[in-house]
Amino acid sequence: MTDVLRRGRASLAFGFFAQGAAFALLVTRIPAVQDRYGVSDALLPAFLAAVPILAGVGSVTTEQLVKRVRPSRLLRWSQPVVLLALLGVGAGGQGQVAALAVALGVFGLAVGALDASMNMLGVSLQRTYGRSIMLSFHAAYSLGGIVGASLAWAGAHWHLALWVSYLPVVAVLLPAALVGSRWYVDGEPAPVADDRAGGGVVFKLLLPLCLVMTFAYIGDSTVSNWSAKYLKDVLGSSEQLATVPYNVYMITTLVGRAVGDYGVRRLGAVTVVRLGTLVAAGGFAVVAVAPGAWIGMLGFTLLGLGLCVLVPQTFAAAGRMFPGASDTAIARLNIFNYVGFLIGSPLVGTLGDTWSYRGAMLVPMVLVLVTLVYARSFAAQPDRYGGGHERPRTADVGRGSNGL
Repeated sequence: MTDVLRRGRASLAFGFFAQGAAFALLVTRIPAVQDRYGVSDALLPAFLAAVPILAGVGSVTTEQLVKRVRPSRLLRWSQPVVLLALLGVGAGGQGQVAALAVALGVFGLAVGALDASMNMLGVSLQRTYGRSIMLSFHAAYSLGGIVGASLAWAGAHWHLALWVSYLPVVAVLLPAALVGSRWYVDGEPAPVADDRAGGGVVFKLLLPLCLVMTFAYIGDSTVSNWSAKYLKDVLGSSEQLATVPYNVYMITTLVGRAVGDYGVRRLGAVTVVRLGTLVAAGGFAVVAVAPGAWIGMLGFTLLGLGLCVLVPQTFAAAGRMFPGASDTAIARLNIFNYVGFLIGSPLVGTLGDTWSYRGAMLVPMVLVLVTLVYARSFAAQPDRYGGGHERPRTADVGRGSNGL
């Protein structure tokens, strides 16, 4: 590996970290945002739904932009926009609902471009390395999420204004991300022998991965939105203990992703995805039948270890399936990240209110298990050299995103 590639990997990992921190700072302070702007309970769901919807629009737009602009350039400029939009969310005041709508709208559009472009770079860099490294990028994202959630807790604990909580983070991350972006590495489409991979993305072939992405994010949003309520209202925990499952989930997600690339190299992507699916399904089953809070937390721990491998490997599989059009495949696949997020929270809430929350936990379990049906989609695709797609390829490693 050259120093150029190592710097490219480190700078991209920092980009993932910064995005994880920014997103966590927003979503964990939603109650404070609601209070600051005076948003009603009836209007809040519309604001929250608008962010992933606009992020999907941003991802679709990115698919078109990367035909003319390198993904590294899109990532370089979308990340500062996300951070500035986060600061904008914290800068408004009581009654300035229109300002909040604009800030969240910009945040959503920029996040869509950011998520798509940084996963494009991750997949192309993994192809250049010739071995699995995609999980390490998402581990950096998880670490950023833990840091962001911890800073959000500190801000809430000391009753800091939102802009006071956000400004130091943005002041540190924004210039650091801009400096790091100088070392992003763009790859070139892989040489392919068949018309399918070289001519573009066939959605029928991509659909299994789209479903896996959707179901993985339904599972993830179930934990992030309902773990605290489930532990407190269903399993009878204290309010303080109810805050623990999501932190445990984030930590086990980080641990699983930190070691996941090693598992992919030793066992292969298909085996790792199958194991992750079974562990995640087991986690939902434990949560559904748990007699008390501590067993419930064991279930959420298993969920973190299982779900953590699915999303990074789904992006990587899309790159392997369409090596000549991986950017397009990833941009389209990224949309289903937001579809799962939109479906997951209301699905569990509706089932919990009309049926039972224990029963509601079995629905994402069944959906996640569908991944087993599509596990072969994660296999390395043969190329014209007769090997798997993770064979090293030529990349534009002689220059960074600024063309120097």
